[in-house]
Amino acid sequence: MPQSVSDIRSNLPENIVTAAKIVGRGKQRRAVFEAIYFGKKKWKRVSDIVKATGLTPMRVLQEGGKFAGNHLVEQCKLKGETAYAKDKALSHHKKEILGAAGSPKKLARIATKQNPRGAGGTNFQIKLSNASVKPRLITVDSISSFKRVRGVTVDPKLRLNKLPESQVKDAFKAILGETHEFKDWGGEKNDLFTNKLRIASKRRRAAFAFKGRGTQGPLTPKKMGKNADQVERLFGSQADAFFVVYHSKVDESMHTLMDVHALKKSLDSGRAVTYGVIDGDDLNRLAQAYRAQFGLDKP
Repeated sequence: MPQSVSDIRSNLPENIVTAAKIVGRGKQRRAVFEAIYFGKKKWKRVSDIVKATGLTPMRVLQEGGKFAGNHLVEQCKLKGETAYAKDKALSHHKKEILGAAGSPKKLARIATKQNPRGAGGTNFQIKLSNASVKPRLITVDSISSFKRVRGVTVDPKLRLNKLPESQVKDAFKAILGETHEFKDWGGEKNDLFTNKLRIASKRRRAAFAFKGRGTQGPLTPKKMGKNADQVERLFGSQADAFFVVYHSKVDESMHTLMDVHALKKSLDSGRAVTYGVIDGDDLNRLAQAYRAQFGLDKP
């Protein structure tokens, strides 16, 4: 199966811009896109799209083929007829895609990795100190709350890929001295929000996203939430520091995604943002340094 647009470009703003450019301003192409992305029915046959748009089957196949070739939709044969399905990562942003496709100004204003500030029709001069707009990437070794990890090396015999996500979250709460409960629910922005994290001995508001044993293999953006938007939601938290915690390898695409959202958060908020990834090796070191909090000393 072709790799989806979200897998290739690894962050949502890039996906939206790419999709908008492909859809463009042509009425027939937009009509086919809207028909494929309309409603809850997953697969739309060519005959369904013909009925919805009034276009000829050939025209639908031409436009649908272009979308499939650029990974905006999936394509298959359904009872001998060509059919298309919307991309899950893009389906929640159909209006934004169509709006940007129909307006070059809206398209230019979307902040992406290549265009982090966007480009509106009016130029503004905003004076910000470097410290207030530059995000700061840190590791566990630079976090005062985790100071016992310094000097600890990875123990290859200690495997944490079977550790429940709730146990990892409870360990972090215990280390930070956080006593409040954080219940998981569908619309949550983070798994743990606290104002007790200390960086350079100063307290900071921090938001954490944990991926436990329910996720295996290298961590990629696609594995971050049902709609691959967990990192985006994480940076929507009212925090100053943002972290993704995982028990194994974190793919380079995840680091890129964190970079993009940290920069956007800094620019949007006008304040310094700290962020980082705690991968399997760092989690291994933390578990060794805080064995009691991780429950590793229990009989």
